[in-house]
Amino acid sequence: MLDFSHSPEINSEKVQCKLNKIINAEISEYSKLEAYKFILSIIDLTTLEGCDTNKKVIELCNKAKSFNSKRSDIPNVAAVCVYPTLVKIAKKELENTGINIASVAGAFPSGQSPINIKLAEIKYAIDEGADEIDMVISRGKFLEGEYNLVFDEIAAIKNVCKDVHLKVILETGELGNLTNIRIASDIAMHAGGDFIKTSTGKINPAATLDAMFVMLEAINDFYKTSNKKVGIKPAGGISEPSVALNFIKLTNTILGKDWMNKELFRLGASRLADNVMNKIL
Repeated sequence: MLDFSHSPEINSEKVQCKLNKIINAEISEYSKLEAYKFILSIIDLTTLEGCDTNKKVIELCNKAKSFNSKRSDIPNVAAVCVYPTLVKIAKKELENTGINIASVAGAFPSGQSPINIKLAEIKYAIDEGADEIDMVISRGKFLEGEYNLVFDEIAAIKNVCKDVHLKVILETGELGNLTNIRIASDIAMHAGGDFIKTSTGKINPAATLDAMFVMLEAINDFYKTSNKKVGIKPAGGISEPSVALNFIKLTNTILGKDWMNKELFRLGASRLADNVMNKIL
């Protein structure tokens, strides 16, 4: 087992200095219109409320597959993200569209359930038709220094997922500092996570640029040593195109063009798609 306590210590002032330089720069690779289309193409269109119904999910799926019909050069979103009990209805609505079904499973959003319960829920979501699983780490155990337990849980969940993509939510707003975010990122990737994701969207702060910066550097370092590309998903509070553009700037600058696709880069959002469309049309 790796000693994750040896993950690099992160200096927040240095991170902020580097962040400012990146955010203040222009995106030379994209025109604004191309950037907006790219944002739309990587959105996981999400509804995660206790009042979610079949009707609400059907409406969300109809919206998810409607963008390309408005104009042929506009892409549809990458995925729809729902609770496990609503996966089957989403799967039916999005059949043959190329839009994936993601499901939050494994005691989302708290992570406060025994591992056997988490595994059973994740298996259920996959059996219902989920193409992707968004799990959340046990933050309480992490903050107690139980890094190996957190690692083992992620590895066990990945074993259930097999080829189903696993996004590991760190819930960065509860981790306390940037060094902990780096440690959690390293644990998630070494345990087999296909993506690391900032937040559940259920607490504040959710997706922040400094957390994203640390996670991207962790992905870059992991790629250099393992030659494995891990994806990134900021989520929570990203509703404005200008904010989404900053996350694109960060990812493009730190990881480069190989990550500029929906296979390795997602944005979790509920309102962003409409706001982006207002910029495009």
